[in-house]
Amino acid sequence: MENVFTHSYSQTHAVLVLSPNCRGGKSRNGVFQKPFGKFPSPTTQICHLSFHPLPSLADTVSDSKHTTLLVETYHLHHSLRTLLAKLDKEGSCPLHILSQDGDWSKDQFWAVVRFLKNASRFTEIVQVFDMWKNIEKSRISELEYNKIISLLCEEGMMEDALSALHEMKLEGLKPSLETYNPIIHGLSREGKFSDALRFFDEMNESGLELETELYDGLLRAYGKFQMYDEMGKCVKKMELDGCPPDHITYNILIQEYSRGGLLQRTEKLYQRMLSKRMHLQSSTLVAMLEAYTRFGVVGQMERFYRKLNNSETRLEDDLVRKLAEVYIRNYMFSRLEDLGLDLHSAAGKSDLVWCLRLLSYACLLSKKGMDIVVREMQDAKVYWNATFANIIMLAYVKMKDFKRLRIFLSQLPIYRVRPDIVTVGILFDANRIGFDGSGTLETWRRMGYLYRVVEMKTDSLVLTAFGKGRFLKSCEDVYSSLHPEDREKKKWTYYDLIALLSKHTGKVMVLTGNLV
Repeated sequence: MENVFTHSYSQTHAVLVLSPNCRGGKSRNGVFQKPFGKFPSPTTQICHLSFHPLPSLADTVSDSKHTTLLVETYHLHHSLRTLLAKLDKEGSCPLHILSQDGDWSKDQFWAVVRFLKNASRFTEIVQVFDMWKNIEKSRISELEYNKIISLLCEEGMMEDALSALHEMKLEGLKPSLETYNPIIHGLSREGKFSDALRFFDEMNESGLELETELYDGLLRAYGKFQMYDEMGKCVKKMELDGCPPDHITYNILIQEYSRGGLLQRTEKLYQRMLSKRMHLQSSTLVAMLEAYTRFGVVGQMERFYRKLNNSETRLEDDLVRKLAEVYIRNYMFSRLEDLGLDLHSAAGKSDLVWCLRLLSYACLLSKKGMDIVVREMQDAKVYWNATFANIIMLAYVKMKDFKRLRIFLSQLPIYRVRPDIVTVGILFDANRIGFDGSGTLETWRRMGYLYRVVEMKTDSLVLTAFGKGRFLKSCEDVYSSLHPEDREKKKWTYYDLIALLSKHTGKVMVLTGNLV
């Protein structure tokens, strides 16, 4: 029977555990019970055996490897931290540290390279690479050279990259596509196209197969330097070299033509992509939208805006402002409300959203519309600023609703809005057409607003919609007529600006409230 248990253990790697009845364990009521007999039968024992698996040999080996890996990782991280701490010291020299350490592993070397790159110590990278690779000759490889050359080209260190390429050839290594690609792109970015094209010839002579990616970088560079005719020639060269343009190439072409304002070429390529069912990148659609917006082509602008809006592409605020400016110049004020609501759904509530919506109703001179938006702003607990306040007041001035203008001016402290140069201009322009703003001006004087440095806190869209106004234009004309030294010799306050304007125009707004 003993042999049976021994065999069972060796085959199953299990631990024999007798039941409470076999071992005199606890019963259900917690009282220890005697065994069934002094020598319980084998059958009884087997009936109450429990087998608990022990870790297998494979599991033990796996745990051992895992522990070893953790220890090695810890030591690696510790050594890297120690090395980087040395480099981080002022006046540290990586060559001296490498000489002291004797050698670095690949992980340590590339950690040093990343450190030097982030610290903009690029010249030291080449020096360290030369010293490190000569310690162990197996490091003189195409892979290591390619990584260094790529890094140097990325940072615009083309002379060092070309030197590394020359050295690579002297070492008997054959440059590959991964070697030439960053060099051609780097030279193209600097406008050295003849040098870049020379490497195309060198690749052909070496029997390397050219790829579309090489030409794509060249096309981007041509676009950067506005060499659009060369872009067309480059596409023809691609086809002759057996690299037909793919969807990435077409996207690049459309983007660069759009930035250059070549709308006909842009539209032609766009239609070609549609016919070939090629993928259009969102950045391409944005570039086309920017082009049509810049030239004020409203129909095409709205067409591509809808495409981007349907694709849920987030537009930058600057582009949204440009769209709004086109609508304003074309008196399409209701579109500003739509633009604001679209922006709201895409990016949430923002100052630009409320600016667009307020402007829409202010330009339409709709008091009801402005009141609706103001109530929504109050419900949303929006913090007021000079832009919001000036939009509403400009509309009141245009409608000559002086009653509402007076009430709103008195509420500025409640909204915690301090007047900027546009607010001051609104008050003076309103005075010119019959509004008595002497009380407001006196209040601003008492509160110290007029002795603050002149600021422009109003969104540029407001001036696009309503113009600068007579006061602001006069201030600009008078200020620009001053000698540069007189303009720069002091910080101009609203009081200084009003006094300067009064002196040159002969019309004085005295701070006690009398209009002369």
